[in-house]
Amino acid sequence: MSNVQLECVELETQENIDFSVIWLHGLGADGHDFTPIVPHLGLHTAGVRFIFPHAPVRPITINNGFPMRAWYDISSLDLENRSTDDAVFSPAQDHVHQLIQQENERGIPTDRIVLAGFSQGGAVTLHTALRYPETLLGILAISTYLPGPERVQSTAHRANKKVSIFLAHGRHDEMINIRHAYRSKETLERLTNPLEWHEYIMGHEVCPEEIADIGYWLSGRFEAAQNKRL
Repeated sequence: MSNVQLECVELETQENIDFSVIWLHGLGADGHDFTPIVPHLGLHTAGVRFIFPHAPVRPITINNGFPMRAWYDISSLDLENRSTDDAVFSPAQDHVHQLIQQENERGIPTDRIVLAGFSQGGAVTLHTALRYPETLLGILAISTYLPGPERVQSTAHRANKKVSIFLAHGRHDEMINIRHAYRSKETLERLTNPLEWHEYIMGHEVCPEEIADIGYWLSGRFEAAQNKRL
């Protein structure tokens, strides 16, 4: 596991924190990318810590080796021919493990942590969450794809085979064609995960309707966890 600690942006909805959301940004962005949506999620009944890590800076092949923040290198925009070997995702997976363990040490158990991600960050989220050996509260993956769908039945850990998943995509996504999201959806449903699917009339982005749907889904996960404790 990497000894490098990622810098993060953190936002808390209340003083007393009961839940954490670890949210990974997309290629070329940083941890500030999704902070503006937090006030619009409508999370008024739970104390939530949002953790938005900055991905490491690395050369990106499709950008002629130009360095930018990225969770892994991208050699091609063609997902059919892009490598999805575990080694591609291992460094980012290690970082996510560290962030989960950091929240555990701050008093937030794993079953009160949601892993979330957009685009490249969403791919890392799906890859990592399904393999994690402790049950998470939920998995949120938007405008993304499931890496190595043909291997997921054998690599997914039983701890997270029944964890709720929010999956959403733009019908006109020019970066990750929605057919890849459909394939991801079908694969995840076969794992028996309860999956909430949304698609929107948009490209590779987020929209107000999607933000509202995410807030509603998150609120449901937090409420379910709170009721379970009672």
